[in-house]
Amino acid sequence: MDRALVLLNMGGPRNKEEFEMFLRNMFNDLNILTIKNGFLRSMVASLIVMMRKNKAWENYLEIGGSSPINTLTQKLVEKLSYHMPDYYVTWAMRYTPPFVSTVIKEIEAKGIQDIVLLPMYPQYSTTTTKSSVEDFMESAKGKNFNIKVIDRFYRNEFVNLSIVYSIRDTLLEVQSSEYNLIFSAHGLPQKIVDNGDPYQDEIKEHVRILSEVLDYCRIPFKSIHLAYQSKVGPMKWLTPSLEDKLKELKGEKVLIYPISFTIDNSETVFELAIEYKEIAHKLGIKDYKVCKCENDSQRFVEAIIELVRGYRQ
Repeated sequence: MDRALVLLNMGGPRNKEEFEMFLRNMFNDLNILTIKNGFLRSMVASLIVMMRKNKAWENYLEIGGSSPINTLTQKLVEKLSYHMPDYYVTWAMRYTPPFVSTVIKEIEAKGIQDIVLLPMYPQYSTTTTKSSVEDFMESAKGKNFNIKVIDRFYRNEFVNLSIVYSIRDTLLEVQSSEYNLIFSAHGLPQKIVDNGDPYQDEIKEHVRILSEVLDYCRIPFKSIHLAYQSKVGPMKWLTPSLEDKLKELKGEKVLIYPISFTIDNSETVFELAIEYKEIAHKLGIKDYKVCKCENDSQRFVEAIIELVRGYRQ
């Protein structure tokens, strides 16, 4: 192996101790909590963690006390390693282990200089892609690495076919034309987008592309929508919210696809599959289904291989 492929993601806790680490690291990230004064940001981050950790941990208890993102990412790495024998395939998380510093030591020990970074976010955002890549680059300073970044892949045909087939497979036993498809994206504070973050524009473009692929593959839906989840705090976030979109579809059948995620995590297995399901039923939604993320599916494995192959050409 003369090159490395590193999958980058936010991370997720394996236990309560790591959950507090996750929150503390996240809110100390300048890309997340945009307070330029480091001391003040640390103070505010500590206050947020103290206020949120116990209540938020209850959500993790409902999904078994840990995030599925670690096990699923490890499975994806193992499959990619099998199919890409000329690459050392590994993964690094932004807020929980394995951290970038550890991964870089492993790559150095193998004598590898050529590295491809693949942030596992289809669309670019300062809060995800930029944060993860900056984290890696900072730790790699002074190292003799040749680093390339695949920094967005929502236009890739192989990725989009994988998504469309996942949507199709979720509805194998029912008629898709009876369902309203909602692409649910993780929300952002409006001020981050107003400051130049391209995330919202790329999400909208991705919805348009996927709608065209669904039509090409003859997978009809009653309607197709975009909504945003995960709003916290009093500030203005991107709209429409998922809850408001569900209110519009009262009495209908709904399928949710988590468009801004590739690996299942607490936002998909708890927030979408449990929390919003309860909201949907209270609102009178007739049937509510959630697609799994691409995770370690063979189609997604093949899509990543094509992504990396295409990037090298």
